[in-house]
Amino acid sequence: MDSAKPPSAQSPSDIARETLKLLAARRLPPSPENYQALYEEVAGIRSAPLFPATQLRQIMRVIPCQTPGQQRQLKLLEKAIEQQDWPMLQNVFVGYANLGLSPAAAPQATSISITHLPPILAQNLARLVENTLPALSEDDARVHEQAKQLSLFLREPNPPVPLTEQMLGNYSYRLSFAAEDQAAIRQGLLGLLRLIFENISALSMDEPWLHGQAEALLAASTPPLTLRRLDDVQQRLRDVIFKQSEAKERSAQAQTQMRELLATFIEGLAQMDESSSNYNEKMEDCAARIGQATQLQDIMPLLEEVIASTRAMALSSRMARAELQDLRERAEATHAEIEQLRRDLDHASTQARHDPLTGTLNRKGLDEAMEREIARARRQDTPLCVALLDVDNFKSINDRLGHDAGDEALKHLVQVTREVMRPQDQLARHGGEEFVLILPDTALAEGVKAMERLQRELTKRYFLQEQERVLITFSAGVAQVEGDNGYADAIRRADQGMYLAKRSGKNRVLAA
Repeated sequence: MDSAKPPSAQSPSDIARETLKLLAARRLPPSPENYQALYEEVAGIRSAPLFPATQLRQIMRVIPCQTPGQQRQLKLLEKAIEQQDWPMLQNVFVGYANLGLSPAAAPQATSISITHLPPILAQNLARLVENTLPALSEDDARVHEQAKQLSLFLREPNPPVPLTEQMLGNYSYRLSFAAEDQAAIRQGLLGLLRLIFENISALSMDEPWLHGQAEALLAASTPPLTLRRLDDVQQRLRDVIFKQSEAKERSAQAQTQMRELLATFIEGLAQMDESSSNYNEKMEDCAARIGQATQLQDIMPLLEEVIASTRAMALSSRMARAELQDLRERAEATHAEIEQLRRDLDHASTQARHDPLTGTLNRKGLDEAMEREIARARRQDTPLCVALLDVDNFKSINDRLGHDAGDEALKHLVQVTREVMRPQDQLARHGGEEFVLILPDTALAEGVKAMERLQRELTKRYFLQEQERVLITFSAGVAQVEGDNGYADAIRRADQGMYLAKRSGKNRVLAA
C-alpha cells in the first residue's frame, strides 16, 4: 500500500487519498480542520497552531474598557488580533495586568490627583443612574439592586474615585445586557403588533372601514417611533372610532327597519294569498249552486253574491297593491340609506383629521397639532416656527395640464416635503395649493434655512406628467410663535411673508 512509503516518498496526491480514506474510516465530518489534521498525520508533519482570532474577539467584548488605559490596551489587542501577532498579544495581556497592579503605569493616571468625586459630578451621575431605571424591565432584579446601591453610594459625601470606578464598571456591564434584552423585547413586541394589525386588515374583507385603522396602526408601529407620531395616530383613531361607531349604529337601525319592512311585506303577501283562496272557494260554491238552480229567481241572489264578493276582492287587491307599493318605496329608500351609510363608513377613516387628497393634516388636524406643539414648546422653553407656503403658478398647471395633473403635483410636493423635512415636522393643507409646516425646536433663522433647503430639493426632483418635466416651486413665509399670541398670529404673519415673497418674484422664502 501507498501508506507504507516513507513520508518523503509520498506525493501530495497519495497523501490526499490516504487522508480521505481515514476520514471515511474514522467517520469524521469532512471539515477543513479534520482534513488538515489527518493530512498532517499521514504526511508526518506538524503545522503551526492556528491563531485563535474568534476566541480572542469574544474576549474583547467582555473585558473592561472604562479607563483611558484600558481603552488603549483594547485598541492594541484589536491590532494584535488583526495582525495575528503573538508577541504583541503577549504584551497586551501584560499591559492589562500592569493596569491592575500599578495604576500609575498609565500616562494619564499620573496627572490625575483627584481621590474623591466632586459633589456636582457625583449628583449628576446619581441622577443618570436613576433615570436609566424606568426604561428597564422589572424582571432583572440584579440591575435594579445595583442601581440602587450605586445611587446611594454616589449621594454620600465625597465618594472615593477607585470604588466609584469599580461600581460604575460593574453596573454598566450589567446594564448592557439589560439594554440588549429590552431592545430585543421591543422589537419582538413590535413584530407581534404588526402581525396583529396585518391580520385585522386581512380578515376585514367585508368591513372596509377597518382598513383605515389598520393602516394607521401599521404606520405608527414602523420604526423609528416618535411620541409625536404616536400622539397624532392616537388622536386620529379616537376620532375615527367615534365616527365609525356612530355610523355603525345608524346602519344597524336602517337594517332593522329594512327587516321590519320585509316582514310586513311577507305578511301582506300572505293575507293576499288567503283572500284569494277565500274568493276562489266562494266562486266555486256559487258556481255549484248556480248549476243546481232550476229557476231564474234562484239564480239572481247568487249573481248578486258573486258581484259583491268580486267587488270586495277588487277593493282588497287595490288596498294591498297600494300598501305593497308603499312598502317597496320605503324599502328602496332604506336600502339607499344603508348604501350611503356604508360609503360614509368607508371614508370615515381617511376624513377624520387628514386631507383625503394629499394625506396631510386638514384644518382640524392642524389646530390640534398646533395646540400640542405650543404646549410642548412652552413646557420645554424651546422655539417653535410655522411656515406658510403657496405653490407658484398653480393655476397655469391646472389650465395647461388639467386638474388631475394639478392634484398629482400637490401629491408630489407633499412626498418631497416628507422626505426632506425632519420626522417631527408636520405638514397640513391650509386650503387649495397652500400648506402649513409646523417646525418644532426651530428658531426663525433655522426655519428659513429649512424652507430654502426644501426649495432646492424641489428643483432637483421634477414632477413628471405625460413624459413632460414640470418644475414646481413655492413662495413661503416663516414666523416664530411668540409669547401668548397663539398660532393664529404666527399664521397671519407667515401669510404676510408669503405674500411679500410672491410680490418679490416668487420661489422665495421670507421671515415674518
